[in-house]
Amino acid sequence: MPATSRGSVWRSAALAVMLAGGASAADAGRVVVRPQDEGGALINPGMGWTLHFYSNLIANYGSKLAPSDTLDDWPGLSTIYLRVPWSFLEPREGEFNWALFDAPAQRWIAKGRQIAIRVSCCESWLRYATPKWVQDAGAKGVDFEFGKGPRPGGPLWEPNYTDPVFLQKLENFLTALARRYDGNPNVAFVDVGSFGMWGEGHTGFGSRLNAEQTLATVKRHIDLHAKLFKHTQLVISDDVAWHDAPGRHFPAMDYALSNNVTLRDDSILVQPPPRSWFHAEMAQEFWPRWPVILEHEHYGSSKLRGAWRGDLLIKSVEDYHASYMSIHWWPRELLADNREIIERINRRLGYRLQLREAGWPAEVRLGEPFSISNTWANAGVAPCHGGGFIAFTLKDDKGGIVSLHSDESFDVCQLQVGLVGLAPEKKLVTKCTVAFRHADPRGTFKPPTKAGVYAVFVSVGQRDGTPRLALPLPNDDGQHRYKLGQLRLVE
Repeated sequence: MPATSRGSVWRSAALAVMLAGGASAADAGRVVVRPQDEGGALINPGMGWTLHFYSNLIANYGSKLAPSDTLDDWPGLSTIYLRVPWSFLEPREGEFNWALFDAPAQRWIAKGRQIAIRVSCCESWLRYATPKWVQDAGAKGVDFEFGKGPRPGGPLWEPNYTDPVFLQKLENFLTALARRYDGNPNVAFVDVGSFGMWGEGHTGFGSRLNAEQTLATVKRHIDLHAKLFKHTQLVISDDVAWHDAPGRHFPAMDYALSNNVTLRDDSILVQPPPRSWFHAEMAQEFWPRWPVILEHEHYGSSKLRGAWRGDLLIKSVEDYHASYMSIHWWPRELLADNREIIERINRRLGYRLQLREAGWPAEVRLGEPFSISNTWANAGVAPCHGGGFIAFTLKDDKGGIVSLHSDESFDVCQLQVGLVGLAPEKKLVTKCTVAFRHADPRGTFKPPTKAGVYAVFVSVGQRDGTPRLALPLPNDDGQHRYKLGQLRLVE
């Protein structure tokens, strides 16, 4: 048995002993549990692996998956990334091919996953990423040859991104896109991808805008997206600043920051070390506020250049405090070659809420208040940006909910992150009462809850106690409530 498997079995066995024996006891009247992190991948909102189902080319990289295949074997896969040219979605003005997104999306949405979207206006392999009817309507642009710049009669066409005709047609399209997907709970984020090669914001392959022109263009496109997408998280590529210029502050990215648009790095591991990435310092402005997304180079291309190293992929998550990491290749080939790396990343990527200790009285009288002490830590690299509230639930032996106690005094988004094994702990006290006493003119008290022994569960979710987040604990009831032990209620 591998060492990692032995450790997992030992932790599960140790926790099972504590639960079977009523947990450990600090004294005869109190139950104390210290659960161990199971170490597995978590599927949670605002974090996880993003599969490039479409990576500009429709054939990359979901085309080999059967319609029923949702990659359940990839640990931590939370998001399906759909990145296509505008012309594929609006081949004729006002006629939309939303099935290109919605058909693959539905198979993952049915499993509780989300999608993310980028629509590009310029590609290295397609003349009209922007629909030809936009040019025919009078939008200005430039013919160019990839890598060589503008050339009359060149095989590719890049629009003038501030041309009024182009902007009006783009706004019409984005209005339709936002009407369909803004605020949709199935959408994790939307890229500001309407500018630059592959939607990454750089024009060095084609029209070659200078720094002043680039900044003006970035602002126009951020403003347009922010105007239309008021609810869903917007994202922009770091390349709008400059793809290989290190630093913390750049005018374009500072403008994104001021408009609540977060950072994605396109791409890391493109070049061999020490030029593996350039904008980890820039990410320090973003990760405390919003999720940061990392996209590694196409895995096969990265290997051919000698740029791929698993230890560097792990380090990038740490350096950027990343919430999302891409699957930018044929997914099962990438998984087979890097399974151990992926498992290590899953223990740090995004947030990982650990219950370090919980304690409560072994016996409580109905109608009398008591407290549950609980200690928490975030063992991930990023905050739980969506937040959540801790709840304790009592269940009977048939799984019925007897009592629910949601603690609104602390939002888990406030849990701080730290280095591996050094996450700061937060000690809390949750006040509970089962069956409040009420005035009775006859002088009797008949609580609605019966005396008995009940199971104690913990969860993190909405203010009303509805569970929302997966925790690295065993004994999940199927709804993200996790059994900790027992409590006896007496008359």
